[in-house]
Amino acid sequence: MKAREIIVRPVITEKTTLVQERENTVCFEVDRRANKIEVRRAVEELFDVKVIDVNIVNRKGKPVKRFGRTVSHRPQISKAYVKLAPGSKTLGFFEGI
Repeated sequence: MKAREIIVRPVITEKTTLVQERENTVCFEVDRRANKIEVRRAVEELFDVKVIDVNIVNRKGKPVKRFGRTVSHRPQISKAYVKLAPGSKTLGFFEGI
């Protein structure tokens, strides 16, 4: 897979901004088929940073109920928490938050 196919989008929440400030870790939604090595290579290629560690979290899709009946499911997603090396540049879309 190509680097742009692996990383779907950045996840920007209160938790991820706190983790970024304290531990220099950023969070991305990634393709479910991607492994840690592929995520590491994709981040290093796209953003020109050095990656120390990658943790992947799989979130199960839950059923969505409407008026007592199960209508559909939320999608299953994978999130990758990527720890950057000290002294690495900050990623542009996380600035100003």
